[in-house]
Amino acid sequence: MMDFEVPGRILQDRDKLRAFFGDQVTPHLATWYREGAVPSSLFSAFGDEGWLGFEMGQSSLEKHPALKGSLVAEELAKISPGVAVSVLAHVDLGLTGLWLFGSPELQQKYGPSAVAGETLLCLGNSESGAGSDVAGISTRAEKVDGGWYLEGTKAYVTNGLISDFAVVTAVSDPNGDRSSRLSMFLVDLGAKGVSRRKLHKQVWIPSDLTRIQFDRVFVPDDHLVGERGKGLQQVLRIFTYSRVPISALTLGTALGAFEMAVEHARKREVFSRKLADYQAKAFEIADFYAKIEAARLLLHRACWRLDQGDDFRLDSSLAKYFAVKTAREVTQWAADLFGAASVIYEHPIHKFPMDAWASSLGEGTQDVQKLVIFREVMRNTQAQTT
Repeated sequence: MMDFEVPGRILQDRDKLRAFFGDQVTPHLATWYREGAVPSSLFSAFGDEGWLGFEMGQSSLEKHPALKGSLVAEELAKISPGVAVSVLAHVDLGLTGLWLFGSPELQQKYGPSAVAGETLLCLGNSESGAGSDVAGISTRAEKVDGGWYLEGTKAYVTNGLISDFAVVTAVSDPNGDRSSRLSMFLVDLGAKGVSRRKLHKQVWIPSDLTRIQFDRVFVPDDHLVGERGKGLQQVLRIFTYSRVPISALTLGTALGAFEMAVEHARKREVFSRKLADYQAKAFEIADFYAKIEAARLLLHRACWRLDQGDDFRLDSSLAKYFAVKTAREVTQWAADLFGAASVIYEHPIHKFPMDAWASSLGEGTQDVQKLVIFREVMRNTQAQTT
């Protein structure tokens, strides 16, 4: 039976995490925002503390409990959703792909340094003409003696500029059907033929969004990730897993804005009364708090099902969908509460509505989540009637 109490050891981790952020993150945010970059040293600092979601077992990667990973994402996003998504891209896209589908040899070769934050991983999937339609990618993988040649461009890669390796999907069997055309590869981003260009964006600052071009980039046979022709299923599986931590990131985005707005409402006087003393604002605070708590419960249920080894596809999409819906409403309200100050780039509240918008795009848009939810509902109801 599901326990609604967060285990004591995880609460202790949270306290350590907050102290770590106060020392290693908060004092440096202004510099990182100005430079538009998350330093690689932050990942190694996370790795030293054991907060990069995995540890290396005797022969393979071992995943930490989902609730622990969600706690890291939530707490970090309260301070900076942009830094949080950079950590998530390494852990819950790159490392998760290596954990789910990488051979024991690949895990042993790259796992220890990735868990330590010394080798950074990202996921290269989306292209200019293929986002939600994952099977529609056009990057090609040509089979040659001893490996493959990759040709094509990945358009929107978080951490693409700072990563050492990318888990990349490509068309390996162009004559196959949609479900068997793609394969997945672990690509050295320092290899000959790789070029990268940082894209200008206004969300999730200071993380980078990068276009990566592959010009006949050689990938050895042993860097095929998973099975040939199973790339579509594999990348969708990665997204199912990563919807849980991005839901936590989105919850943290809502919480960061909410806590800032409530504190402002306590202090700000309008017409000789504190904002929080107006019934309209008091009711808004109550309403949004209830929605945040509902989003938290959906997230924790998804974490629980994942950690139990149950099918969590429906739960992860429910958590993502409702967290985004809530974060959009809460962050917009919070920015409105600050008035004209919220449009100033340097103001702490300014980034939250934009970052809540960005959360709706990662790991599937709101429409994609509704499609997954619909399919799972129909599948479950059919199972109950047969």
